Amino acid sequence: MAVINAEGHVLGRLCSNIAERILKGEEIVVVNAEKALILGKREMIFVEYKQKRERGKNLRGPYYPRRADLILKRTVRGMIPFDRPSGREAYRRLKVYVGVPKEFSSAEMEKVEEAIKPILGKYVTLSDVSAFLGSKMR
Repeated sequence: MAVINAEGHVLGRLCSNIAERILKGEEIVVVNAEKALILGKREMIFVEYKQKRERGKNLRGPYYPRRADLILKRTVRGMIPFDRPSGREAYRRLKVYVGVPKEFSSAEMEKVEEAIKPILGKYVTLSDVSAFLGSKMR
């Protein structure tokens, strides 16, 4: 089981790496999900996530989460074949947490090197996005 610290990682790059690994059969735990970064202009990112959230409100879905850990998990879900049994089985091998739970505080945490990019432009943390969407969990 691998424990990944998402602090300072770019969300899309991190999630694509996680998706590859869980499809191969590896169990992965992600901590500090709220500290993952989304690159781009703040207003554009907020508009995009607000549209995703509003899309499923009046209909019967697709429902989009507000919490930072569930947003990261949903991003990984979009990168795997979730409509097939192999994809659902892989999705069950992923655990995501806000902060660091006590059972993983002493574990050795790894960083995904291809997901760490020097930040030269604008970015938003996942906690900012979840706060904008109305999450009560910080």
